[in-house]
Amino acid sequence: MAITAVEIFKSVEDIRAERPLIHNITNYVVMNNTANALLAIGASPVMIHAEEEVEDMTAVASALVINIGTLSAPWVRGMFKAFAKAASSGVPVVIDPVGAGATPYRTGTVRDLIRSGRPTIIRGNASEILALTDDRLKTKGVDSTAASDEALYAAQSISRTCQCAVCVSGAVDYVVEGKRLVKVANGHPMMPKVTGLGCTASALCGAFAAVEKDPLTAAAKAMAVMGIAGEIAAEQSPGPGSLQMHLIDALYRLTKEDMERRLKVEG
Repeated sequence: MAITAVEIFKSVEDIRAERPLIHNITNYVVMNNTANALLAIGASPVMIHAEEEVEDMTAVASALVINIGTLSAPWVRGMFKAFAKAASSGVPVVIDPVGAGATPYRTGTVRDLIRSGRPTIIRGNASEILALTDDRLKTKGVDSTAASDEALYAAQSISRTCQCAVCVSGAVDYVVEGKRLVKVANGHPMMPKVTGLGCTASALCGAFAAVEKDPLTAAAKAMAVMGIAGEIAAEQSPGPGSLQMHLIDALYRLTKEDMERRLKVEG
């Protein structure tokens, strides 16, 4: 049965009512935008990466989002500590393998991280998801060189191995978990011209995972909201600079009617 606009907006209302604390270990490039997007949808973001305090923060969080965009050894140690604490505390974990495939260090780190526990959701572009399973694949920095449907088999393999939901983002977003598949066709071609909107999508996955217990449903709801907000923002934006601003407003002002009018979900 397809996820409905009413069900998605119910989760938006739950986020706005509960204001879940979303602990982000994320990269320098997107911290501000990610925090503002989470605030706009109704969540409470915290951006903490020091290994001395990540376990304490994760223990009280409603979800943990680990984004490997700007890696360094102390940050990596913090990521592993936070992931372990989340597992022992029952906190859902979203992993964003930013730039996997770009360098051996980056690819090896995120593979080791995923193997160290059980993520709730892994969200990446097609090249990043492919790089998690294929040593031969090289990505163009953090940009995808493949279409999202090209990574479906890899996503399904990762989902079976890790027992988690895997989201492959692109012009069409695919979310898989086991034999289940949801396709989300919302979004706008201008969105990839703004840095870090994939990171924003991963953070929203964390917010939805905090109020929706089914990982595939949480990820699909997050991607639908992200795509619809992007469509609304693009209609008001002559270029990428203003799109970034209007996206935050669209998340804040999102209504059930917006969802019902625009939702493009299959599965």
